[in-house]
Amino acid sequence: SGVVPDEVAEDIKKAVEISFGTEILEEDEINIKALASQVSEMTEYRATLSEYLSNRMNAISPNLTTLIGELVAAKLIAHAGSLMNLAKLPASTIQILGAEKALFRAMKTKKNTPKYGLIYNASLVGQAQAKFKGRIARTLAAKASLCVRYDALGEDQDGSLGTKTKAFIEHRLETMEGDFVKSISKPGNKNFQQYAGGKR
Repeated sequence: SGVVPDEVAEDIKKAVEISFGTEILEEDEINIKALASQVSEMTEYRATLSEYLSNRMNAISPNLTTLIGELVAAKLIAHAGSLMNLAKLPASTIQILGAEKALFRAMKTKKNTPKYGLIYNASLVGQAQAKFKGRIARTLAAKASLCVRYDALGEDQDGSLGTKTKAFIEHRLETMEGDFVKSISKPGNKNFQQYAGGKR
């Protein structure tokens, strides 16, 4: 209990009670400790990298970072080559950035083109229902295009535009889902029986 948190200690005690147990050779013990040390170091390094990325992205592109998160924003900038290159792209390109192979394959086979690329990993797209992901991705790409241009060309950015834009998209998503629930709740709707029966 002095080495690990109390919750972890309880889990270890429970595991010990049901474990058959076996003798550990000295060589095995050395390797296990070395592996545990490496995992601990990698975890600390990952946390350090995450903090560094967050600080850099908030300094370089605060509005875009606030809107879609530092990891997705960093991937978009890296994919475009620079913040200025990303700012020059239209919203439709930002929406499918990272899905170029799927786009060209769809164009070649004359099938439906992809609705999103890297922007799919943004939390706003992730929390949307499947039927709304494409619409939210399109709206998010349009707003991301505005935010990145403001970050690249504006001055004294404090992330306020990103905060307002994120609130707007969250409200739009709630409105979409609310309208959908109202539409399926009408007795005249052909899907009413399905949803009224608890098969949502």
